[in-house]
Amino acid sequence: MNYQFKKIGVIINFCFLLLILISCNKKNEINNDTRFTPVLNVDQIKPPHWWVGFESNELQILLKSDQIQNMDVTIDYPGVKVLKVNNADSPNYLFIDIEIDKNTSPGYIELLFSSNDSIHHKLGYQLKKRIKSPLDFKGFNSEDAIYLITPDRFANGNPKNDIQIELKEQRIDRNDGYARHGGDIEGIIKNIDYINDMGFTAIWSCPLRTNDMKSGSYHGYAITNHYQVDPRFGTLDEFKTLVKEADKRDIKFIMDQIVNHCGLYHWWMKDLPFKDWLNYQDEFLAQKPTIYSNHRRTTVQDIYSSEIDKKEMTEGWFVETMPDLNHKNPFLEKFIIQNSLWWIEELGLSGIRQDTYPYADKTFLSNWAGTIMNEYPNFSIVGEEWSYNPLLIGYWQNDPSTRQGYISNLTSTMDFAMLDNIKKAVSEDESWDKGLIKIYNGLANDFHYPNPKAIMAMMDNHDMSRIYTELNGNLTQTKMALSVLLMLPRIPQIYYGTEILMQDFENPGDHGLIRTDFPGGWADDKVNAFSGYGLNEDQKEMQQYLKTILNFRKNCKAIHEGETVHFAPLSGVYFLFRKIENDIVFLILNKNKKPVSIDLRRFKELNLMDKKFQNILSNETFLWQEKLKLNKEGSYIFSSIKE
Repeated sequence: MNYQFKKIGVIINFCFLLLILISCNKKNEINNDTRFTPVLNVDQIKPPHWWVGFESNELQILLKSDQIQNMDVTIDYPGVKVLKVNNADSPNYLFIDIEIDKNTSPGYIELLFSSNDSIHHKLGYQLKKRIKSPLDFKGFNSEDAIYLITPDRFANGNPKNDIQIELKEQRIDRNDGYARHGGDIEGIIKNIDYINDMGFTAIWSCPLRTNDMKSGSYHGYAITNHYQVDPRFGTLDEFKTLVKEADKRDIKFIMDQIVNHCGLYHWWMKDLPFKDWLNYQDEFLAQKPTIYSNHRRTTVQDIYSSEIDKKEMTEGWFVETMPDLNHKNPFLEKFIIQNSLWWIEELGLSGIRQDTYPYADKTFLSNWAGTIMNEYPNFSIVGEEWSYNPLLIGYWQNDPSTRQGYISNLTSTMDFAMLDNIKKAVSEDESWDKGLIKIYNGLANDFHYPNPKAIMAMMDNHDMSRIYTELNGNLTQTKMALSVLLMLPRIPQIYYGTEILMQDFENPGDHGLIRTDFPGGWADDKVNAFSGYGLNEDQKEMQQYLKTILNFRKNCKAIHEGETVHFAPLSGVYFLFRKIENDIVFLILNKNKKPVSIDLRRFKELNLMDKKFQNILSNETFLWQEKLKLNKEGSYIFSSIKE
């Protein structure tokens, strides 16, 4: 009897324990069933999506929400795990470090936000499949000729997007050089055949991301949302279409980016994530006077420069409406690097032009460029170093063997020194140390550059007076300058409108005037440079001149890859040769206003006797003998004729 009671007791206890276990399991099932879990209300999630298969398997997601204080974050997705959840100084941010295994399948992952072992919110996040191999992101090089566009001033393809009611600047005024004029992405797409027909092989557009500033937003250099296309320029889909249409024509697309600063009305400015997100952040928040950069760019390389000079250079603000970003904050650094990777992958870019390069922290810049080049080995990045000193220009081009132990990871810099040399070469009166000798001596500095052919050269851009203005409206000198540019061992860049002699004579150097509307880009324009209608004879001549050289250059292996040989200017004449095997192209700059005869025996070392050449501009041919007569001032380009 006692035995039976004991047996019944054991059974009852067992059942009781079983009920407890079932109850616990049910509780866990309820907690893990997220079908009815509310979605997290987020103000920002950056990047908005990512991809599987990157070389680096780590991603940091920035979340901004008023529902995430003291939350734990988990992910239940094969190959993806949370490494760390980082709180910011502001309670409204989380920086979530996740690891994505290289074999992870693309799909939608779910971030679960919990506290006290209870799930409160969920958030979906997409991991996409990469569209092409990272090796297929081909950068720009010396084979290319780049067309620089200020998009607001090039062509208005969609007037309906000119005004956006949610943005601060609500004005279109084509008579005001500093107002928006309405140019957009659709305008570039509609005229991309013009760019292709001219012979350009790459497009660099000034920034197209949102600049929600009260005024002067047209130029694009005060970013207020790093992941958004400015709706006045168009949509992300239109941006993708532009890059695809360019690619169909073998035209590369270079995106203008700015890591040094952002716009004053950037979305994070009302609630900065960290106390050190900006340089001089305390002063800004206390509404003290802006501390500006001293603009002493040499402090970056100067072995004698003081710490205060270095600090003022890189940490001072560019202007009061562009807060200077503190790249020493590791979360900001990660944000900026991932943002660049996102745009490369999202659009299929060929290159990045990085604004105000020396103003950012150089350790950050090395990490930024290094990460990009590690992910995309054939990519190209050009940094803006506005210096006329070849030593400073060369410092930034990647060369692990020198540069005070600094590895920049930067493929290209900008050759402002050569710009200055060419301008003086064609405009100065000839003497021992003036005139054409400036090009000769300038090219002699190429020994300093790790890769001269990878340096971008230009005669003007969106920040400086037009070359036609700089040369006082002299058509012959302008032609000479541009012909040299297109023959050098460089990557040439030409600003939109240079081909039709756009100028800023009325107020030289004025940015609004420099960035004049391209005629024909607006429906009511009386002149149309795309078709040639209404252009004067000089404009037509320059347009055809550049078109001829650019299309010749597009297929000229000697210019793309050939060695360079030049001869010191003599009697106002300069010869520069580009040659590879039997393919020879040479440029002559002649500053003599009267006919002159050239003794070709001086060039005997090149073994050109009895070779046949054709002038690519006039189609005239000549046989290399002992003499060559030049009948007029200007530039001549000859190409060898294959027998």
